[in-house]
Amino acid sequence: MDTIHIRGGNRLNGSIQISGAKNAALPLLTAALLTGEPLRLGNVPRLTDIRTLTKLLGVLGTVITRASDDHADTLTLTTPEILSTTAPYEIVSQIRASFWVLGPLLTRCHYARVSLPGGCAIGARPVDLYIKGLQKMGAEIDLVDGYVVANAPGGLKGAVIRSPMVSVGATHTLMMAATLADGETVLENAAREPEVTDLAHCLVAMGAKITGIGTSTLRIEGVEKLHGATYNVIADRIEAGTYAIAAAMTGGDVTLEGVEGETFEAALSVLRAAGAEVETPQGSVRVMRNGARLQATDVVTQVFPGFPTDLQAQFMALMTMAEGESEITETIFENRFMHVQELARFGADISLHGDKALVRGVEVLKGAPVMASDLRASAALIIAALAAEGETIINRVYHLDRGFERIEAKLSACGAEIWREKA
Repeated sequence: MDTIHIRGGNRLNGSIQISGAKNAALPLLTAALLTGEPLRLGNVPRLTDIRTLTKLLGVLGTVITRASDDHADTLTLTTPEILSTTAPYEIVSQIRASFWVLGPLLTRCHYARVSLPGGCAIGARPVDLYIKGLQKMGAEIDLVDGYVVANAPGGLKGAVIRSPMVSVGATHTLMMAATLADGETVLENAAREPEVTDLAHCLVAMGAKITGIGTSTLRIEGVEKLHGATYNVIADRIEAGTYAIAAAMTGGDVTLEGVEGETFEAALSVLRAAGAEVETPQGSVRVMRNGARLQATDVVTQVFPGFPTDLQAQFMALMTMAEGESEITETIFENRFMHVQELARFGADISLHGDKALVRGVEVLKGAPVMASDLRASAALIIAALAAEGETIINRVYHLDRGFERIEAKLSACGAEIWREKA
């Protein structure tokens, strides 16, 4: 199994091109099931999760061609007919987002059999919101041998669906299902994340009728069919936020290219409070720290536009060397503090109290062998290692490859001493 090695102590200086957003690309790829015409997606990142989902789409009947340049892939996905309405456990268990094929399969074929999802072990993340929403649209749904089996013999019908909690995955699934349903569907308390907005804009480009994009109430008027389109995936705000935190951690000066600051303004605001300087010219973000010690800052994870849970682990790593005590509250997922024990191996002082972590900043971190527990925890360990004295060895780095493209090369270009050793 590969390991990543880091000798800490170098400031990061330079620029980093931000890749396309994994969390936007995944639902966009899934939308290819809604039409028999080609969907051409640009700025697709080269990640394990993308490869896994395209494998599933191939099983279902999607033909995929790929063109590449220095920064990203362009995928053309064509699904002239659905060859299988079953999303098998062997693939769905590898990536949670593959469960989203339930909506497109059901609305196009009026039947779907999709395995219950897998993915990172950061909490149960139940799919009951997806199921209840589809049931309101007229689907008959049973759980059989670990599979969600959904029938809608006469097709899905428009409905008013109010979610008791904000769910990105449920919003993706129900929005795609509603595009070909009979009548109007209203999604109340819908997710507002940029990735949700990106999917909505792509669906509109494919001929869907959606209003309220960017708000918590989406109205989707079902159409008879969707057509092909050409669309570019937005930049990854979580990747950008991770590198922004790394720049602040090392006291560097890094410009993040190709991303808009407004997509992760909550994180940038917290960085400013912690002592970093942030500039947000159009199309890029610059993060600097002049050498003064970081200041402890409290954070509560929230749905967009609040502080993203996907940056919680990285921010905790930053606070391990801040002056004072910071309180980090995780409100989105349970079990998302598994990185705490590994950060402690660097000498971090962190105590857990339910959904809160109290971080008492220390002056020095020491490199150590550590093990990643999930995708975002992997990034947190890299951030700590960049500032730690000595060498750090990070194990189980396959998590990183699910969501960060060429992270060693991007950091090395900014002065980090980081390399991968193949197993």
